[in-house]
Amino acid sequence: MDVNIMTVLKPKDVADRLGITTRTLQTWDRKGILKAKRSPTNRRFYTEDQINQYLNKDNLSSNKKQVAYARVSTYGQKDDLKDQLSYIRQYANAQGIVLDEEISDIGSGLNYKRQKWNNLLDEVMNNKIDKIYITYKDRFIRFGYDWFENLCKKHGTEIIVLNNIDTSPDKELVNDLISIIHVFSCRLYGLRKYKKKIKGEYLNDDQDTSSKTKS
Repeated sequence: MDVNIMTVLKPKDVADRLGITTRTLQTWDRKGILKAKRSPTNRRFYTEDQINQYLNKDNLSSNKKQVAYARVSTYGQKDDLKDQLSYIRQYANAQGIVLDEEISDIGSGLNYKRQKWNNLLDEVMNNKIDKIYITYKDRFIRFGYDWFENLCKKHGTEIIVLNNIDTSPDKELVNDLISIIHVFSCRLYGLRKYKKKIKGEYLNDDQDTSSKTKS
C-alpha cells in the first residue's frame, strides 16, 4: 500500500487543524506561506508530513507560544474585546501565523493586579512566550509600557503592536485620568487633615504649657 495515499489531507481538514478558514489557506497558498499540492485534476491537497513540517518550523529553535492579548476596562465593552481579537486574528492569518492562545482581559489599564495579565507575565518570565500581539499599547498597560516591553525583551518575548487606535476608546483614557486625580485628591486631603491634626496637637501643647506656667 502506498503510504503517501494515507497522508493526503483535504484543505478543509488542514484549515480546521490550524484554526483558520479555507479562504485563509488559499491566501497562504498564493503567498507561498503554505503551498498546496495539486492533483491531476488540479485539486488542492496537503500531506501529513507537509503540515507537520509547517507546525514545527519554528520549534527547531523555540517552543514558545504566539499569544493574542486583548483588554477592555468594563464588562459593557465585551464587543470591543471581540473586535480586538478579530483584528489580531486577521493580521496573524495574513502573516501565516498560528496563534497558540487568545487572552480576553477585563480591567483598567491602571490595574497591575489583573490576573490574566499577571499570568501572561509569569509565562514571559518563565521564557514560554515568543510574541504577544496587541492592537494598541494601552491595551497592555496604560502607563509604563516601555518598562514592560523591556522586561519582555529580556526574556526573549517580543510585543507586536498593531497600532489600531480605534480599539483604544477615549472614554477609557478619561476614566483613567479621573481615577488618578481622585487618588491624588484623596492623598492631598489626607495630608491636609494630618497637618491640621498635628497643628491642633501643637496648639494644645502650647496651651497646656502656658497654663502650667501661669499656675
